Amino acid sequence: MRTSTDTPTSRSTRPFRPRLAPAGALGAATLTSLALVLGPTATPAQATDLVPQTETEAEDLVEDRQAEDSSSLNRSNVPEGISAEEAQTAVDKSDEITTADIEYAAALEDLPSNDVPEDFYQTPDQLPDEDGAVVKQSPSTFYLDPVKLIEHNAKTTAFMYKTTDEQGNARAATATLLTPEGASGTAKDAVVLSPGTQGTADKCAPSRQMSMGTEYEGISVSSALAAKHPVVVVDYMGLGTEGTHHYLNRVEEGRSVLDAAKAVKNVEGSDIDDDTKLQLRGYSQGGQATASAMELAEEWAPELNIASASAGAVPADLYDTVSKLSSVYTAFLLYGIDAFAQQSGIELSDHLNEKGLDAVKSASNQCTIEALVDHAFTDTTTLTKDGSSFQDLVDEEFRPIIDKQLLGKSSIPDVPVLVNHSRLDDVVPFEQGRDLASTWCAAGNRVAFEDNLGPTHVGGYVVSLPRVEAFTDRTFAGKAPLDSCWRL
Repeated sequence: MRTSTDTPTSRSTRPFRPRLAPAGALGAATLTSLALVLGPTATPAQATDLVPQTETEAEDLVEDRQAEDSSSLNRSNVPEGISAEEAQTAVDKSDEITTADIEYAAALEDLPSNDVPEDFYQTPDQLPDEDGAVVKQSPSTFYLDPVKLIEHNAKTTAFMYKTTDEQGNARAATATLLTPEGASGTAKDAVVLSPGTQGTADKCAPSRQMSMGTEYEGISVSSALAAKHPVVVVDYMGLGTEGTHHYLNRVEEGRSVLDAAKAVKNVEGSDIDDDTKLQLRGYSQGGQATASAMELAEEWAPELNIASASAGAVPADLYDTVSKLSSVYTAFLLYGIDAFAQQSGIELSDHLNEKGLDAVKSASNQCTIEALVDHAFTDTTTLTKDGSSFQDLVDEEFRPIIDKQLLGKSSIPDVPVLVNHSRLDDVVPFEQGRDLASTWCAAGNRVAFEDNLGPTHVGGYVVSLPRVEAFTDRTFAGKAPLDSCWRL
């Protein structure tokens, strides 16, 4: 599965261990950040080999990550505005937030520049009429670490394309095409990756973060590239480009994914064409986007050659997810409340006090890791005017908009689907993944349901990677994966 051509390009051959670390509650770390935190030293040439190949390797990575000691945190390696004591408390009280996450968030404050020109993200005055039409493209890079010592050798191109939001407005969105080194001729298959939660600010777009070495989905991207699959990484509407990113809006996410898959065929230098087999893939918010794209595909993009899909930890029922979310993840509630209010036309100032409005504003300018650390354990009753919780606010004001995001109510293409979910997931309840798989089974689809015991949401992501790649290899080869419908 790995050859010498899978090794990233190095700007240095000395062993190093940057203070940057594994990321986030809605994904894993960038490949190198994860690997380098877990081992005492690693050279750039070794980095790609540290993608977990087996579930045992993945479990070891997660266990080592959680074993880190918070006592190493001090003023020099925590974000501005957070004391070392607050950071240590967050690590000690949570199985999800680690010392590495705190250091990663601190490092994001001093990011190197983005290799994609800033004017690339500016939407032109006129957009094409056709959804999936390419608007512009730009060479980019894919770094595996924010120090920019490890540049992946994949050919990387950022591109802008036309799509349409839920209200019928023409929108520009961006994505990134990564082609494995040595690829030639038409690609037989390709992976379309929907990323987990990035944040809602333009700076958090995956195309920006990949060129800065801060994209935590780097581990999944690298895994697919190592298997010689071209990869399309979707930014979603409003991430990078003008306009609002409506966090967890299933229609806009799904259209972003499908239109990126249409557009990539017309990107200059792309090896993907109409005959290329596509796998849609994502975890958490990315799992929601992937599931939504599957449910929208027959109407929105029937021409796509979708061969399979892999959806992990899918928040199929947002109301259930929100109602069970612990205060570790208050940042996600802040993202959600802001997005739901914008879509509902509700003024948050009518409900939130000054502290609450400041928290929403702060989170809206922070990417996932920084927001997670900064707002961990915030009691939402301290953010409202009347002392009610965000759950109360959801019940009173946002239930209709949340119910519109429910998945499992529409048909999906008749292709193999993998649904994976950790029984120990602490963000998206395990039952949601199982129920979604059962619903698709009842509709006659071929579903492989893979549960695991990866601790927490991020652990479930890492542990699922070897299974996802095995499923991908089988479906691209035309082999039927194990059908789990008999036991759901």
